[in-house]
Amino acid sequence: MNILIIHYNSFLIEDLQQCMEQMGHNYKLMEADVIVRESDDNFGSLFDKKMESEKYDCVFTFNYSSIISNCVEKYNIPYISFVYDSPTYCLFTKSIYNKCNYCFIFDGQLCEQLINMGASHIYYMPLPVNVSRLDKMDTLLKMEDEDVKELVKLCSAQIAFVGSMYNEKESQKQYDELNLTPYLRGYLDAIMAAQIKVYGYNFLPELTDQFSIYTQYKGDLLVKYSDILADGILCKKMANIERTQILQKLSEKFEVKLFTKRPTPELPDVMNMGVVDYKLFMPYVFKSSDINLNITLRSIKTGIPLRAMDIMGAGGFLMSNYQADFYRHFVPGEDLVLYESHDDLVNKCQYYLSHDAERRQIAANGYGKVKEFHNFEVRFNEIFDIVFNQKKDV
Repeated sequence: MNILIIHYNSFLIEDLQQCMEQMGHNYKLMEADVIVRESDDNFGSLFDKKMESEKYDCVFTFNYSSIISNCVEKYNIPYISFVYDSPTYCLFTKSIYNKCNYCFIFDGQLCEQLINMGASHIYYMPLPVNVSRLDKMDTLLKMEDEDVKELVKLCSAQIAFVGSMYNEKESQKQYDELNLTPYLRGYLDAIMAAQIKVYGYNFLPELTDQFSIYTQYKGDLLVKYSDILADGILCKKMANIERTQILQKLSEKFEVKLFTKRPTPELPDVMNMGVVDYKLFMPYVFKSSDINLNITLRSIKTGIPLRAMDIMGAGGFLMSNYQADFYRHFVPGEDLVLYESHDDLVNKCQYYLSHDAERRQIAANGYGKVKEFHNFEVRFNEIFDIVFNQKKDV
């Protein structure tokens, strides 16, 4: 096949290129920020020139773009998108009904929601990991070199969390600048506090359904403003609160390292190591730390976040909050460990830090399943089978 891959700052693009080469497919790369900006500018004409210069069998992007979908629609070839972000509001535009679309969604509940809206060619698909790339990094860890030992020392921890604390001014500003009465703000604060304690059921959209306070999004969105309020604003606010609470609680008993972009003075007992590069250093954190946390952003309803797959693919021990889609592919307690509350998390960290052999076996089991069933080649064989052979079972 000959594939046009449109991308912009995707940290999976090199893994995808390696996969396409291994599978024997030809591809061309086209860089376009239309994927993240969703504004047209001159993209339509640039895309037409690209299509006129060469024959392509399909167009591919990580995440979905309504503008790209509309451009591909007139060429009678598939537009394949693999969604790994949440929320992704452009999925809820009129373009989702374009016949060219083949959307692969990592979140089972989101997938079901789109299907119930009447969108065609929507498929659940867990995210892949380039395990072969991660395996090659083990060679460095075995070297008897002082610089390597220092790297391992910096990356390793009893408990590590890699991810955003959502304490950026932009994230906080969205919530702080909502035009709310003291009563309504108190109401939202209360339901966020309640939601933080509940895993497996997201009731925020239901309890914010009466709100029409956030009307910045316009155009052809096919989603209620309460969903935008819940997923786009409240979930980020909750992530900041929840992750701060968890890391603070854990740091009272254990060595905790946080790898994130911004300072966290509110967590004096947590070692903030700064941001780590996705490809160069993040895998060493997962490989070197005893326990790797996944604290899922609540806008991801049931899906397995990329962070969780990467931890297991690197051979790390994964401790995660409950996400229903884990049960589709893994056995909790054998391949990973799920916690049910903050107190349960503390207790399980205490247990697995004192049971090394059991912890290592669980990490090995998770790694084995990711390597066999969730590598890039397996995943894209499944995708291409669905698109070009019209298989219905995923």
